[in-house]
Amino acid sequence: MQREHSELGRRQFISRSLLAGFAAVSAGPLANAADALMKDYRICVFEKYLQDLSYDELADVVAELGFVGIEATVRNKGHVLPERVEDDLPKLVEALKKRNLEVTTMASDVLNPSEPLSEKVLRTAKSLGINSYRMGFYQYDLNKRILPQLDEIRPQVQELAAFNRDLGMTAFYQNHSDAKYVGATLWDMFGLLQDIPKDQVGLAFDIRHATVEAGLSWPVLYDVVKPHIGALFVKDFQWDGRKAKHVPLGTGRVDPKFFEMVKADGFNGPISLHVEYLDKEGTQANIEALRRDLQVLRNWLS
Repeated sequence: MQREHSELGRRQFISRSLLAGFAAVSAGPLANAADALMKDYRICVFEKYLQDLSYDELADVVAELGFVGIEATVRNKGHVLPERVEDDLPKLVEALKKRNLEVTTMASDVLNPSEPLSEKVLRTAKSLGINSYRMGFYQYDLNKRILPQLDEIRPQVQELAAFNRDLGMTAFYQNHSDAKYVGATLWDMFGLLQDIPKDQVGLAFDIRHATVEAGLSWPVLYDVVKPHIGALFVKDFQWDGRKAKHVPLGTGRVDPKFFEMVKADGFNGPISLHVEYLDKEGTQANIEALRRDLQVLRNWLS
């Protein structure tokens, strides 16, 4: 009985959130301007903290917030588990289609396409019209020399590129801060991707992580890797002692100047908004955080 009350309360909150949001954005020039902006930029939502919603509930929320689609989590502990991809991913895609939404891209664990589960995930996604995915991360052994490790990784990236070419999909590699991650400084990933077309393996440029690693010189990194960028990931941070702490968009260290550059460059790939600063505070809080951060992002891109 307690679980039933909890479920009812969650559904009632979602319904109230949808109605309130609709009332806030459904009138006049502001709504028209927001609609035009979303058509110019393929802004999707990373669904990590909305995974306790059903597929239909998720689609309702995403549609009301004004995103064009989602960065779906098709991975271990994701909304779609890799071992269930053939059963569950079609259900997610169908729920989104009913609201004129898409799986704009998907977050996966894929690194080696020869693994049966990885291949099943990619072939199922492609059959459903999903053309891009975020791949997993390569990691350094910090007790060994770095450059020889890159030589070992290069053939793996080339193998993945060849698989994507044949399948007709694009992998995005996200730059993620922390010394253990290949690509944190972006120079290493630039070397790995230098001879690979970005429609086979490209970069998901994460301005938050680039700013953590590069400080004031993030524009240099952006310029270097720009030819390889296929997607943008957006979130913000503040320094908390020696650690980078997630914060609401527009309240941290990420420079709005970046989005002036994005506009000037005519970027037209997926832009995925990530809300990471609430963690386990619940679905309702994350819905409102997404609403707030999306408005900031819209303002920066307008």
